[in-house]
Amino acid sequence: MLENLKKTDPEIYEVVMKELNRQRNNLEMIASENFVSEAVLETAGTVMTNKYAEGYPNKRYYGGNQFIDISEDIARERAKQLFGAEHANVQPNAGSPANMAAYFSLLNPGDKILGMSLAHGGHLTHGSPVNFSGKLFNIVAYGVNEDTGRIDYDVVRDIARREKPNLVLAGATAYSRIIDFNEFKNIADEIGAYFMVDMAHIAGLVAADVHPSPVPYADIVTTTTHKTLRGPRGAIILCKKEHAEKVDKTVFPGLQGGPLEHIIAAKAVCFKEAMTEEFREYARQIVRNSRALADELMALGVDIVSGGTDNHLMLVNLTNKNITGKEAQHTLEEALITVNKNMVPGDTRSPFVTSGIRVGTAALTTRGMKEEEMRTIAGLIVKVLDNINDEAVKDDVRDDVLELCRQNPLYPKMISCL
Repeated sequence: MLENLKKTDPEIYEVVMKELNRQRNNLEMIASENFVSEAVLETAGTVMTNKYAEGYPNKRYYGGNQFIDISEDIARERAKQLFGAEHANVQPNAGSPANMAAYFSLLNPGDKILGMSLAHGGHLTHGSPVNFSGKLFNIVAYGVNEDTGRIDYDVVRDIARREKPNLVLAGATAYSRIIDFNEFKNIADEIGAYFMVDMAHIAGLVAADVHPSPVPYADIVTTTTHKTLRGPRGAIILCKKEHAEKVDKTVFPGLQGGPLEHIIAAKAVCFKEAMTEEFREYARQIVRNSRALADELMALGVDIVSGGTDNHLMLVNLTNKNITGKEAQHTLEEALITVNKNMVPGDTRSPFVTSGIRVGTAALTTRGMKEEEMRTIAGLIVKVLDNINDEAVKDDVRDDVLELCRQNPLYPKMISCL
């Protein structure tokens, strides 16, 4: 493996192999991360990367795209089939430009968007003032009920009626409950607004019918492909036929140049994988694992926002532990458990410190771990959080983590770093 890289650039080769070992020997619990299949990994490294392919299949600005066109067409058709969509654009390089393209397909700069507050589980591109979305559009926000940790649709409706946004946006990056897309659609229809969904986190669960699909309700749906969908790093846009031409023109030439055709081919592979019963069972196991992990954490005295989870993640409020999210992230990483600090509803700390952590199960489920391992991991997390300055405890937890990783190997056919 990687013999040419090892020979050409030993320095980068060493970094790559160390990262492989880090992934193998850590419990990866960042909710937005996953491990792709070896087939996806192989596809992303193919000669498809060599081809410039500005435009779309059969409408390119360069010659020599006859095979690239086949690959991208396969990706588009599989995306439509997988999600039951009328149109798919598979060219967006990431979730943020996918959301930008969606906004510009429906709105003009200065138009009003009603989206979820970042402090309550939304995404940067849903209107943060430091992001293009907050700079280019007039943003009003909804959040969750701070007592229940859940979206109150009556409150969202009241805000929508008062603010009259041009677009209502659903979707989150740190919300652990089922989202009622039909209710959001009703709110948007009542005020004559477009309805858009960013389903980046739950796309794999939607594909497997573990979470309701937004596709029948929304004008446009965006998603990344590298979270629960378990594909390469990238994004896609799904939309109604009436928006198809506008979406395609906004992506290219509006925002992007030559598409990453090696990644588009890898997206096609991941869509095919997501159509299998094996993937559907994988998605169901993700949710079972999340619930087992959340239940055990709560039994051990940890505060979970909303009191549990319906999807792949949970938001942990550390206030009763008297530690910050930043401290928890750092200390858990020292014990080989990777999470990310995250704000919780009503948080008084900055996004760089936070009062919580976000925890996910998609990557651990890919490794084959199930409910029993989740309960063990919950105990390890609490052991670290309750003994945050105890190096002996962290040593013990590291040993337990390494044993869990040994029992559930990642990419076992790949060579290890010497």
